[in-house]
Amino acid sequence: MQSKQTDTIVLAGGCFWGMEELFRQEIGVLDTECGYTGGENENPSYQNHPGHAEALRIVFDTTQTSLLKLLDFFFRMHDPTTLNRQGYDIGTSYRSAIFYKDETQKQCAEKMIELVNTSGMWRNLVATTLEPLGTFWPAEDYHQDYLQKNPGGYTCHYIRKTIPTYLKAD
Repeated sequence: MQSKQTDTIVLAGGCFWGMEELFRQEIGVLDTECGYTGGENENPSYQNHPGHAEALRIVFDTTQTSLLKLLDFFFRMHDPTTLNRQGYDIGTSYRSAIFYKDETQKQCAEKMIELVNTSGMWRNLVATTLEPLGTFWPAEDYHQDYLQKNPGGYTCHYIRKTIPTYLKAD
């Protein structure tokens, strides 16, 4: 039996509820946590998070999945070509962003953005920003596992059926 090797990535792609619900079902994802990052104030809250993105911290088992595969999923479960918007959610809180913790994650994200842009999967170019990860502030308890607690709750996220050809070389 292989031992678990874990890594963490923080992604933003609109409302964190919908992202969390889809990512939690991915093979190799061990834990998810909704929160805020990339903004101007300490201890942000849902009512006061200027500049922060609604983000999702994802802990994953590297023996079961890879950062590249999770980033591929990220680019299929939200529209990365819209600036500061997902569905009806509008503003910088809902921007598409990859918050990288080190140069390796940044390079992987740059590679994935290039692959997505050249794949023809989206009509427009990716608007996803690459931002160094600062402090990740966990969201309030009522945001955690929100769609598990409220199965009929709002989400603008869904998995696009397009299977990108760029992962066949992975």
